[in-house]
Amino acid sequence: MKKISLFILFISVGIFSCTNSKEFYKIAGETQGTTYHMIYEGEYPNLKKEVDSLLQVFDMSMSTYEPYSTISKVNQGNNVEVDELFMQMFNKAAEVTKHSGGAFDITVGPLINAYGFGYGKQETKIDSALIDSLLQYVGMDKVKIENNHLIKEDDHIQLSGNAIAQGQAVDFIADFFQKQEIENYMIEIGGELAVKGLKNGLKWRVGIDKPYEGNDVAGQDLQTILALTDKAVATSGNYRKFYVRDGKKYSHSIDPHTGYPAFQNILSATIIADNCMTADAYATACMVSGLEKSKEIVKNVGLDAYFVYSDEETGEYKVWYTDAVKNMIVEK
Repeated sequence: MKKISLFILFISVGIFSCTNSKEFYKIAGETQGTTYHMIYEGEYPNLKKEVDSLLQVFDMSMSTYEPYSTISKVNQGNNVEVDELFMQMFNKAAEVTKHSGGAFDITVGPLINAYGFGYGKQETKIDSALIDSLLQYVGMDKVKIENNHLIKEDDHIQLSGNAIAQGQAVDFIADFFQKQEIENYMIEIGGELAVKGLKNGLKWRVGIDKPYEGNDVAGQDLQTILALTDKAVATSGNYRKFYVRDGKKYSHSIDPHTGYPAFQNILSATIIADNCMTADAYATACMVSGLEKSKEIVKNVGLDAYFVYSDEETGEYKVWYTDAVKNMIVEK
């Protein structure tokens, strides 16, 4: 999905490990407009060719920058036959939409494009008339899958996988690693990641950046470090992906209810889940929902979370996290 991660790059991750006699292999490359880094223990010293091929397969399903991908065909037409990867994404998206009260919605494609965070043409003027005209095409109740075909209520409806597909790509590669019987690995694509097993006998260390404007280098200034195994992590925040035009700040987190960028008291939302697609989608939902609503969401769904937020009275940075996260935090 070339360039998608430019608009959904939410988490900044640092990998920290000790060194001993046990050897791990490392591969890295470019995909989806961003980079990937993978560390794994196994019998195969270089899986880069296989990984790159799988990421190309994924692009042909989920990349809006590939004109013949499944999602591009869906956006260009109606009653389009979809593949297994697309259906997997769609079903998870519908689930997250339901449990987040609509804070997450993949039908925000027209809005994402209008603000300049998608594959389509950016509008030169954003006003209430434009937003109202686009909101009529937003809503998961306007799309459905029947007999492996995506049916849209209106041909103008367009889908965006910006806030879920990158996590799905991590899971896609993780599934491949597991089929290769790789028991210890870290897979990171554009900041979204999944870890399994241990690294040199230790849990994997994942660093979360402090969410302030100007902290643009991953790992430069960390908020905290988590020790994890057999988990996936995604973080959403508005401190990097935004632009200012005519004195107004536009962020990539669009509220599907209002059609406008969501500026809540949450500065960054980190979600820890069993798979990265789930973590990715709920991280976005929490950025749109704000602190109190997000607490309810993660509790009801059964997720772990680490939120950095701005105190409404003092403006100071504060943190809130679920009980299980307390045992994941390690000293920096």
